[in-house]
Amino acid sequence: MGILSKLKEMFGDSSPRPTIEWVNIPAGTFTMGSPENEVGKSYDETQHQVTLSAFKMSKYPVTFEQYDVFCEATGREKPTDKGWGRGKRPVIFVNWKDATAFAKWMGCRLPTEAEWEYACRAGTTTPFNTGNSLNISQARFRNPNLSGEQAFTSDRGTVPAGSFAPNEFGLYDMHGNVSEWCSDYWKEDYETNVQTDPKGPLTGKTYVVRGGGWFTKVVECRSACRQNFASNYMFSDLGFRIVSDNS
Repeated sequence: MGILSKLKEMFGDSSPRPTIEWVNIPAGTFTMGSPENEVGKSYDETQHQVTLSAFKMSKYPVTFEQYDVFCEATGREKPTDKGWGRGKRPVIFVNWKDATAFAKWMGCRLPTEAEWEYACRAGTTTPFNTGNSLNISQARFRNPNLSGEQAFTSDRGTVPAGSFAPNEFGLYDMHGNVSEWCSDYWKEDYETNVQTDPKGPLTGKTYVVRGGGWFTKVVECRSACRQNFASNYMFSDLGFRIVSDNS
């Protein structure tokens, strides 16, 4: 943390915040996880019932345009865009700690894993919120028609947030483009009891990542798919979005 960051942490920060477009996510109950016959299902996706209170979620993953304001205000080094462009593209190379710091700076937080899946599904029970399949006209992920490095020759990198149609809640890029950090520690599998507003384990070594990105295979973009990384991990297809408890 730089001197500017330390001073603002001590005396407060009145810097202007970037504008966030919000989507109101209604309260509801859903089945979290995946059925036994779902293609690509992993052992850590046991189905269970979850009830959630209403919340607001950012319509898009946080963009470079928004995150750069945060960096300038707090004296942080801006993450690289790999030459793909900044602006409306989702920010990448942001670890869990910095994503959490941005959310806190905005007076918000990262979504819980349950909130993320509920918001992604938007009432669906299929592997994707688009149905039983996801194609390259609906999301940015590794081209399934090509193999190896050829899968990225024409499609390497992110695209601007909102380049594809939203889900039924009005959220963009819940599948692909960039994977997204959640607030929860990762646990090997879920508790199977009925839950209300679960926050995840109290301790852990890694944090949950959801959604899949431009670098991942389509099965890793499923609504129920779980990945996990250490808090200092950064990558070119890993970003985040934020939520607010004000419904």
